[in-house]
Amino acid sequence: MARFVQGYYTLKNPHKYIGDPSKVRYMSSYELEMHKFLDNNERVLHWGSEEIAIPYIKPTDGKVHKYYVDYFVEYINKDGEIVKELIEVKPFKETHKPRKQNLYEQITFAINVAKWQAATLFAKQQGWKFRIITEKSIFK
Repeated sequence: MARFVQGYYTLKNPHKYIGDPSKVRYMSSYELEMHKFLDNNERVLHWGSEEIAIPYIKPTDGKVHKYYVDYFVEYINKDGEIVKELIEVKPFKETHKPRKQNLYEQITFAINVAKWQAATLFAKQQGWKFRIITEKSIFK
């Protein structure tokens, strides 16, 4: 797969999409695969991409910013229960504290952690779940 794949996704099941079906954008090959999976999976009732903005405090400036989580998904789990979940898709290497003393990677990771903590709290308040999916777990 190409490293930077971006574009607009054409929905096969627009009735399931939450948001403007003409503006379903993907920012990586992982997101494109996730769009296809959600669009075509019969257990997925509704989904949206970057439709929910969650306020978080950015550690680099101490100000409130908006985090547009990658996905909101409503689906039927293996037990027949309806589950609502926020999902972030990230490369595995970006989900762990950088080993190197690379300032950019450390700052990016700190910002991501602040976003994920805010998303976890927001999801819990709604009775939803939040999880991060990487290439190691995306379709397993």
